[in-house]
Amino acid sequence: MFLLQPSRQCKPAFSQRLYKVEVPAELRANQRVASVHFDDCKGGGEVILGVSDPAFRINTNGTIYASRRLLLSRRTLKFLVYARVGERHGLGKPHTVIKLQVQAMKAKMKQPNRKRALLTTGRRSETATLYFSQLRRSGSSRRQKRDWVIPPISVPENEQGPFPKSLVTVKSDNDKHNELRYSVTGPGSDQPPVGVFKIDAISGQMFVTRWLDREQIASYQLKGHAVDLNGKQVENPVDLLIQVIDQNDNIPEFHSTVYNGSVPETSSPGTPVMRVTAEDLDDPQQLNGMIRYKVLSQTPDFPYPTMFTINNSSGLISTIASGLDREKVPSYMLVIQATDMEGSSFGLSNTATAVITITDKNDNPPHFTMSTFYGTVRENMVNQPVVNLTVTDLDEPHSPAWNVHYSVVRGDPGKHFAVFTDPATNDGVLTVVKPVDYELDRQFMLVVEARNEERLVGSRFTPSSSATVSVMVRDVNEPPTFPGGMQRVRVPENLPVGSRLLNLTARDPDVDMRQAVRYSKLSDPAGWLTVDLVSGRVTTVAELDRESPFVSRNTYLATFLASDSSGGTGTGTLLLELTDVNDNAPTVRPVEAEVCERPDSRGINITADDADVEHNAGPFSFELVSSPRDIRRNWTLDRVDGRRVHLRLRLDYLPVGRYEVPMLVTDSGNPALANVSTVLVKVCTCNEAGDCALVEPFVASLGTGAIISILICILLLLVLVLLFAVYSRRRDKDHATKELLFESEEDVRDNILRYDEEGGGEEDQDYDLSQLQCPDESPSFKGPGLRRLDERPALTQPHYPCRGAPPGHPNDMVDFIGESLKAADNDPTAPPYDSLLMFDYEGSGSTAGSLSSLEASSDGDQGYDYLHDWGPRFRRLADMYGGRGDD
Repeated sequence: MFLLQPSRQCKPAFSQRLYKVEVPAELRANQRVASVHFDDCKGGGEVILGVSDPAFRINTNGTIYASRRLLLSRRTLKFLVYARVGERHGLGKPHTVIKLQVQAMKAKMKQPNRKRALLTTGRRSETATLYFSQLRRSGSSRRQKRDWVIPPISVPENEQGPFPKSLVTVKSDNDKHNELRYSVTGPGSDQPPVGVFKIDAISGQMFVTRWLDREQIASYQLKGHAVDLNGKQVENPVDLLIQVIDQNDNIPEFHSTVYNGSVPETSSPGTPVMRVTAEDLDDPQQLNGMIRYKVLSQTPDFPYPTMFTINNSSGLISTIASGLDREKVPSYMLVIQATDMEGSSFGLSNTATAVITITDKNDNPPHFTMSTFYGTVRENMVNQPVVNLTVTDLDEPHSPAWNVHYSVVRGDPGKHFAVFTDPATNDGVLTVVKPVDYELDRQFMLVVEARNEERLVGSRFTPSSSATVSVMVRDVNEPPTFPGGMQRVRVPENLPVGSRLLNLTARDPDVDMRQAVRYSKLSDPAGWLTVDLVSGRVTTVAELDRESPFVSRNTYLATFLASDSSGGTGTGTLLLELTDVNDNAPTVRPVEAEVCERPDSRGINITADDADVEHNAGPFSFELVSSPRDIRRNWTLDRVDGRRVHLRLRLDYLPVGRYEVPMLVTDSGNPALANVSTVLVKVCTCNEAGDCALVEPFVASLGTGAIISILICILLLLVLVLLFAVYSRRRDKDHATKELLFESEEDVRDNILRYDEEGGGEEDQDYDLSQLQCPDESPSFKGPGLRRLDERPALTQPHYPCRGAPPGHPNDMVDFIGESLKAADNDPTAPPYDSLLMFDYEGSGSTAGSLSSLEASSDGDQGYDYLHDWGPRFRRLADMYGGRGDD
């Protein structure tokens, strides 16, 4: 069981009557000097501590500080420390006074290695004894007593040694019969920070080994243990809560040493300005950490020394008086003090600076420096400054309350002038923005008003200021002008050369000078026009062309000058609108194309173009030319619309090559113009996709040696062709001197008809081959003994064409035979057997047998009656095989 032994009766008093302290010879302001301890015996009344020397101050926990910087070299200071105990709001017991002697150290002492060097003393009191609750066996039928709740153990921070210092004694009621060992565990003992608290294992007395700092660790949670010599637990662990008592050992710290804020001038009392904040590391729940603020000083103190106040709890600074005027006091500097102990005189304090800038408001209007300004401007000038208008304004420069806006309120009905503000000087620059005419206005009296961009506050001034500006206009020589500046003329493009377009008319504004005006050409890109120097008559000197590159959107632009006697010049513009005439024949595109060697549905799209406008251009008519004839035989046109046709192959196949396809294209003009345009078409072999197949060049894959060999072969081939041509020419010459018939078996006639004749064979026939030559004399007939049975009588011999003298070339024989065949085919009496008119002599020694020696080997039941239907030439065969030979 944990027990706290009650303390004996005490009397409020300091722990000792005299304190002696040695400190460095030089003390800084707010440096800690000593600590005194006053025991009020928990009287519950308020304890007020004080010192008799104003060079020092003391807080409520007894810590004494230097109020200012002190030099204590080789001297001793003595002063009284008093305490008054009473109720919080009333006077209590009499003062208790002690003496404190502060002596400068003779040598520099080494400070202990801890947060601060503090001198604390306290009156020794009896050590409290804490008892463990007695352990009860779990099987006992006796009722266990409930463990006591042990109150926290309070230990002041910053206690001065000597250490270790006794705190409490932990005891078990079992130590009367057994020898026990005590220990403590937890943070501060066997856990970090290790060794702050120790316990005597035999006596159970607990010690603190060093001074404590509440700002680092505010409390320690330990457990006390009691075991026998065998290490067996004899008591339940007891919880030991050690709380560190706060002392006022930290002064308030501002977040910044200098705070900046602003407030508009003429602000009313109570206007918030800024907030300052300070923090104290001491316990915020105690007086040590409760901060209060106040204004120590104000610089300057005009117009009142208390223009601002601060909320002592929140640190909010606000105005407390009226009369802030930036033009008189632009800023204020306040010294703010933060004091703990709720701002009492015993609290620790710190200071910071608050700089308050008075921002400008428009409480001063601009004022012109003069009531009247004078200026001069030349006529016809623009964007030229006339005069500077100067003003003064007491508000902050380059702020909306200072910037001035100017305006001309009277005297300028034509809006010829404007006033621009110079951003650097705030002056107004009167500028002419629209040309003035001396002949119309020779002087202007302007009224200009100036006012700030920001609205004026207060009513002691008018919001704007005005001044008069007198502007004189100076006369200058003005150039001639063209009325309207631009003239339009509409003419056809085929206007004859020398035609009049218009007369230019320019006016000289200087009517009093009576100057002569002369005209000249300034710009004529195509050189189509000319102008008369005196009258301004504009005529054409060349043919106009609407399709010229100098014409844009059917309009031709030319400019002219009008000059007066003083050298002034004015410019006039002539817009010549050209109407279209059908003077351009249509053309087609593309001029080259590719097509497959076989008909393709795609073909070639041909489009007609015409430089003329639409009514003189499309729709167009397309037609393939009639000559040469193969154009229409090979190609055809399919109309797509008024501007396009489809050119494609008419034939099923056209050899690969290049073909010129001329076509006649006619426009829709009145009268219409036509043009024959030729499209070069490349007919090529196409692949599966319908595109012309590319033939890889063979030469590219050959080496140099192979190319040389090919060239040599080509050269040899050319030599052989040349030799053969010479030989053929000589042989043709020899043949021309020979007889065409019976000259040789190699006669050309032997090779004309090489196939079987339907007669009795060469040996069975006795033909006079000279009939082929048909000499001029009459032919001789054979006697009857030599005539064939199937030969026609001589008296009914038809007249066939005769061949003249031996020809100069064998090709004449071909013509002769062709004419003979044609005559025989048209002769209805021609016999159905071999005729000399149809076949030529094939030479002797033929290996073919005679047709007359052939025996019919066909079956007897086979019918040949159909031979009668084949005509007179097969009548003999029909008689021989058809069974009607006696008819």
